[in-house]
Amino acid sequence: MTTDAIERALRAGSPDVGGAEAALRRALEAAEAEGLVDVAWTTVDSPVGPLFLAATDAGLVRVGFGQEDWMLEDLAEHISPRVVEVGKRLDPVHRELDEYFEGRRQSFDLPLDWRLSRGFRRTVLEHLYADVPYGVTVSYLDLATASGNAKASRAVGSAMATNPIPIVVPCHRVLRTGGALGGYGGGLDAKRHLLALEGARLV
Repeated sequence: MTTDAIERALRAGSPDVGGAEAALRRALEAAEAEGLVDVAWTTVDSPVGPLFLAATDAGLVRVGFGQEDWMLEDLAEHISPRVVEVGKRLDPVHRELDEYFEGRRQSFDLPLDWRLSRGFRRTVLEHLYADVPYGVTVSYLDLATASGNAKASRAVGSAMATNPIPIVVPCHRVLRTGGALGGYGGGLDAKRHLLALEGARLV
C-alpha cells in the first residue's frame, strides 16, 4: 500500500473521529500486511510503568521505559524511517511480559533483533541473555570475565546502560561487586521490583 493508498483509505472513512480512527487502523493493518512497515511499535502498561515495545521482521528490537519520542527517532535513524504504531505485531511480546510479571514465566521465547548493539556491548548482552537465568544475579566483574575481558567492568556497565531490550535481556540481574544495585535505565525502584519478583539473592 502506497502513501496515496493510505490517504485514500483515510478519506474513505467516516468523517467522525471513530470512523477516521477505524480507517487509519485499516490502512495501517494493510501496510503491515503488505510488508511496508519495517518497525512496528506500541506501548503497554506494566507494574514498572509504561513500556515502549518495537519489533522488526527479525524480532524484538527495543523495550524502553517512559516517553517514546527519542526511541522512535533512534529507530528511524538506525533501522528505517518506516516506523509505524502497529500493536498487533507486538502481541506475543505483550503476552510474554504479562506472564513474566504475573510470575508465570521465567524465560522468554521471543526472537530478538540485536542490531542496536554492536561489538563488545553485544557480546556482553548475549552472554547475559544466555547465561544468567531467572532469579540469579552477577556482578559487572563476573559478566566481564564471562565475556572474555576481566578488565572490562566499566564497559560492561556501559553495555547495561545502553541495553536496548531490558527485562527480556535482563540487565536488572547485574549488580556491583558486593551487591549494590548500581544503575538501571528504568530507575532503581523498577530494578528492585524485578529482582524481588524473581526472588533474586544479591551477590
